[in-house]
Amino acid sequence: MVEERMGDCWSYTKDQFDNLEKHTQWGIEFVEKYTKFVKERSEIETNYAKQIRNLSKKYQPKKNSREEEESKYTFCRAFLTTLNELNDYAGQHEVIAENLTSQIITELSRYLQELKAERKSHFHDGRKAQQHIESSWKQLESCKRRFERDCKEADRAQQYFEKMDADINVTKADVEKARQQAQMRHQMAADSKSDYSAYLQKFNQEQNEHYYTVIPNIFQKLQDMEEKRIDRIGVCMKTFADVDRQVLPIVGKCLDGMTKAAESIEPKTDSKQVVESYKSGFEPPGDVEFEDYGQAMKRTASDTSLSNSRDVKEKPKEKSKGKLWPFIKNKNKLSLKLGSGPEDFSHLPPEQRRKKLQGKIDELNKDIQKEMDQRDALTKMKDVYVKNPQMGDPASVDPRLSEIGQNIEKLQFEVQKFEGWLAEVEERMPSKSDTHRRSGLYETQNNTTVSNNCAQDRESPDGSYTEEQNSETQVKANINPIPPTSTTPEFDDEFDDEEALPTIGTCKALYPFEGHNEGTISVAEGELLYVIEEDKGDGWTRVRRNEDEEGYVPTSYVEVFLETNAKGAMTYI
Repeated sequence: MVEERMGDCWSYTKDQFDNLEKHTQWGIEFVEKYTKFVKERSEIETNYAKQIRNLSKKYQPKKNSREEEESKYTFCRAFLTTLNELNDYAGQHEVIAENLTSQIITELSRYLQELKAERKSHFHDGRKAQQHIESSWKQLESCKRRFERDCKEADRAQQYFEKMDADINVTKADVEKARQQAQMRHQMAADSKSDYSAYLQKFNQEQNEHYYTVIPNIFQKLQDMEEKRIDRIGVCMKTFADVDRQVLPIVGKCLDGMTKAAESIEPKTDSKQVVESYKSGFEPPGDVEFEDYGQAMKRTASDTSLSNSRDVKEKPKEKSKGKLWPFIKNKNKLSLKLGSGPEDFSHLPPEQRRKKLQGKIDELNKDIQKEMDQRDALTKMKDVYVKNPQMGDPASVDPRLSEIGQNIEKLQFEVQKFEGWLAEVEERMPSKSDTHRRSGLYETQNNTTVSNNCAQDRESPDGSYTEEQNSETQVKANINPIPPTSTTPEFDDEFDDEEALPTIGTCKALYPFEGHNEGTISVAEGELLYVIEEDKGDGWTRVRRNEDEEGYVPTSYVEVFLETNAKGAMTYI
């Protein structure tokens, strides 16, 4: 019975270890499955972010004139903002993928190795304890069988002795020998009994410790390991949600940026941009007069018609028909395509030609300013070399200075050429347009047209007219500007008749200016003056020292500080 009971206990314990081994192995497989799930989610986020970035990059504006032309429309700028925000939105999905990898996948991969090692250690200890108790049981059984065998041998030796002692035919020596044999067997049985008793006591202690201490401790460690595994899975699942939640504020800002970009679209502004871009400057033709063929009268053109050429050289009548209202389709269609045609842009309508000429002049002025800055820098370098010959040879700078001087002369020649074409176009503008140009209106940054009525008095499609640039942004092209009072007689009349101009800001003289020409004023370096009229593009700024002393100084010689609320600061050239 004892053996059967012990066998049942060991079998039960072994079954428990087998069940726990299967369950813990399934737990490890679950962690591996969850790790694989998070890894696939991270790959999805990475691929999604990559596709979003590629989409944003695909629709980004290209570096060409067409895209630059589109950038002035509010809906195009809104779309560009949407693409940029979408790119940032893709970046947040990359952050999700990176956080999933660093905070979950890497941690779980490391924890899996630790979990497998810990599980292996616990089950190794359990098997070792099970093998030890089984080995002790076998030794106990061996002692028990030896004790049983010795007892039986002692009984048989005692019975043989008694038989020999009762037999009268047996010698006394044989009886003594049988008696000694019986005593020896009894002693062996007693020793076996003592060994069996001692080992039994030892086994009972080990068995008690095995079932009440060793095995429970191993089971407790396995339980703690399992609870830690489950807790780690729960923490990872919470992190899985927190990774998304952390980027929600930035994602929300990206979406808010897209919404704000959509709300910034201004249909009226865009439509005005279209009008401004394709405004031709042609006047509508006048009424067509009645031609009485009954009286064989020749068809005459209206005095206000565009076909009535007012050039010095009278053009053939057949060619004048091609200059009717530009929206009438004919063989000689007007080309509104920018960036192509002759150098003077004579193929463009008047308004577009004026804009292109003015833009070309501004570009040349900027190039001149760059060359002048380089010349000034090299001049200063040469002065340093002259004062400190050990730093360099002053003559080494001369070739570059000569080259820059030639470049400036070429650019100035180009400026004069385009200014001549621009002046030729503006000379053909009617007086009303000239009056409007000096009206003092300020052209805002979005280049909206001042008034459609300005185009109604334009005479000839061969002339051109452009919106003037703000004088603050114009680069001064004239190296030695001529004072306005010496070249424009109209200005003298206006100067005498106008009242005292209000102060629109202050300026500080950067260099001394003697002011020998009429209308100019001499200034000393560092002197502070009042600005009463801003540079109108001719390179001169009108300043005042006191109530009785005012005049013009070169704009490049002073640093101007305009008042933000001064109306006079907004001039229209």
